[in-house]
Amino acid sequence: MSKPKLFVKEGCPWCVDALNYFKLKSISLDIIDVRKDPTQMNELMKVSGQSMTPTLQNGDFVVADFDIQEFEDAMSKNPQEAAKLGF
Repeated sequence: MSKPKLFVKEGCPWCVDALNYFKLKSISLDIIDVRKDPTQMNELMKVSGQSMTPTLQNGDFVVADFDIQEFEDAMSKNPQEAAKLGF
């Protein structure tokens, strides 16, 4: 099984928060910086329909352009996905 993807942009304060949050929770992610690898912006647009970060993708499940509270809200509304991620 592949790791969940976290699309970020260098210098994005919400991305820094997300990276720290997932590190604190010991969640292993494939980190994709779309500024360092611009070809991945197309992938971000394909999976989420937008270009904002942080955006988490785990299979078909996507939480786009979130802050920590929005992410936790998404997890509480999707307990099956939360369990897959290790929450």
